[in-house]
Amino acid sequence: MNKQPEALQPLLTEEQMEQINFTLIEALHTNKQVYLTYYKNGQRITETGFIQFVDSLGNLFVFIDEVFELKNKMRLSELIDVRFV
Repeated sequence: MNKQPEALQPLLTEEQMEQINFTLIEALHTNKQVYLTYYKNGQRITETGFIQFVDSLGNLFVFIDEVFELKNKMRLSELIDVRFV
């Protein structure tokens, strides 16, 4: 089999984590579409969608992906980057 090499989850600085949190909150309140890059099962994955819910204390957020329009619940700690489309 042709297996892709696993990427290590990058460690984010406190400043990077704060920036991700601010971007999520802004996307939630303005309903702007974002690119979410996250780490799952040894892979970096980027999806496009809309933020529906953010719980910083509970370490989770909910987004609706653009392709299937499905709700996805994810841990904030899995995020690598969030950018506006």
